[in-house]
Amino acid sequence: MKKLEADVVVVGGGPSGLAASVQAAEDGASVILLNKADIVGGAANMGMGPLGIGTRQQQAQMVDISVEKAFKMFMDYTHWRVDANLVKKYFENSKDTIEWLEDMGVEFAGAYKYFPKSEATWHIVAVNGGIGRNGGAIMNKAMMEKGKELGVEYYNSTTVEKIIMKDGKVAGVMAKDATGEEIEVSAKAVIIGTGGAGDNPQVIKERMGYTWGKDMFNFAIPGLKGDGIRMAMEAGAATTDMNIEMIYILPNSDMGPDCIPATFMQPNLMVNKEGRRFINEEEMQNTTFTGNAIAIQPERIGFSILDSSIIKGYKKRGLDVTNFVHHPDNIDDFEQCVDDSIAAKNPDVYKADSIEELANMLGIDSEALEDTIDEYNDMCDSYDEQFFKDRRFMKPIRKAPFYAGAFRPSGYGTLGGIKINDNAEVLNDEWKKIPGLFACGTDTCTIYGDSYMFLLPGNTMGYCLNTGRFAGEGAAAYCDEE
Repeated sequence: MKKLEADVVVVGGGPSGLAASVQAAEDGASVILLNKADIVGGAANMGMGPLGIGTRQQQAQMVDISVEKAFKMFMDYTHWRVDANLVKKYFENSKDTIEWLEDMGVEFAGAYKYFPKSEATWHIVAVNGGIGRNGGAIMNKAMMEKGKELGVEYYNSTTVEKIIMKDGKVAGVMAKDATGEEIEVSAKAVIIGTGGAGDNPQVIKERMGYTWGKDMFNFAIPGLKGDGIRMAMEAGAATTDMNIEMIYILPNSDMGPDCIPATFMQPNLMVNKEGRRFINEEEMQNTTFTGNAIAIQPERIGFSILDSSIIKGYKKRGLDVTNFVHHPDNIDDFEQCVDDSIAAKNPDVYKADSIEELANMLGIDSEALEDTIDEYNDMCDSYDEQFFKDRRFMKPIRKAPFYAGAFRPSGYGTLGGIKINDNAEVLNDEWKKIPGLFACGTDTCTIYGDSYMFLLPGNTMGYCLNTGRFAGEGAAAYCDEE
C-alpha cells in the first residue's frame, strides 16, 4: 500500500476540484488531488466558459447587469426555494473569479448571451484568440498548471473509494491507482468535487425517473457515477434532491452537420405524440424551458415540423434564431443532410410528401395532426390564439416535402446530492458541519430548484468554480485551526 500525506485532499479533477486545489494551495495548504479520469477537466472540457457579473468585459460592452439585478432575477425564478446566501455569495465572487482566471493566463473573448432572451453573463474562454468550442479545456489546463506551480500534486487514473473518519472528523481517503494498488492519503480535510452521476443510469432512474437512452439522453461523461455523493453519505452527509440540467436534443444529430439541429430548433410548429401543440415555440431558444415541456409529454418526445417554403425562406434570409452552439453560416445543404441522415437510418429526422405520410412515420394519428396543422395555418393568417407566439415566427405548414425532427430530453449531467452551506462545508441531517469535509460543484448544485436558470448563462461552470474556491478557502482555514 502506498501512503501519502497532505493538509487537503481534493477528490475529482473537474473545474470545481481544480479551483479548490489552487485556492487551498494559495491559502497555504499542502494539497493532493486525486482524479478518476486519465485527464483533468471532466464535463467542463466540452464547455465554453463561466458566468461572471460586474466584470470589466461587461463594462466594456455596456452590459446592464449587476449582482443585485442577477440576484433578484434568480430568486424570482426559483421562488426562493434555494439557498439565498449561497446564491448571493456566488454572484458576489463571480467577478473576482474571472479576474483570478485571467491572472493564470486565461483569456476571455467577452461576455455573451446564449440566446436572445438571456443576459450577457457567459464569459467565453477565447480559443485561438476568438470564439470556439471547448474553451473550458483551456481554462482547466491553466488551473492545473497554476496548481503545480503552487506545489499541488495531481494523480490521474486514481479512484477514491472511501473517506476515512476518525473520532467524528475527516482523516483522509482510501484510493486505488490504475494498477489496482491501494493508496492511503492522510489529511485533515477532504474536498469532494466528483461531478455528479451523469454516467450512472441507475441513479438517474432511481432519483429522477428517467431511463437513459430511452427518454433521457444526457451527456454521460465516462466515470461520473456519483462516487462522491455515495462517499459523503457514508461519512454522514445529508442528501438533497437531485435533478438534471435539462435541455432538449436530437440525440443522434447534435454532433453532426450543424444545419440539422439549428434548423429544427427554429420556432416553428412543435407537436407531441398526440399531434397537439404544447409550447409557445418562441421559447425553443431557451433549451431548459423546451426540455421541461417535452419531458411531460407522452413518451417524452416533441416533433418540430417544417415545410419546404420555410426551408426556402431560411436559405434566402437566414435563420430566425441562433445560439452559440448551433449557428451555421447557412443551411444550403439542409435537404441533402436530411436525406443522408434518413439513408443512415437516423431516427431523429423525417421527410414526407404529405402530412398523412409524415404522421404515419411519427406514429401520430393523421387526422389529429392534420387538424392541428389546419388550425395552426389559420392562426398564421391572423395571430396565435393558443399560445400567443410572436407573429414573426408564425409560418404555415403547406408545401411538400414536409420535414420533422424528433426531440428528446437531455442534459449536461446531474445536479445536487450533497448538502452544503454557503461556505461549502458538508452538513449532516441535523444541519451540523462534518469536521473537515467540504464539497463543491455539481455534486452539491441545488441552487436552481426544479429548472436550470438559463437566463443567466454560464451558471453551472460558474457555480463549480466559485464553490470550488469556497471549499478550498474553507479547507485551508480549517487545517490552520487544527
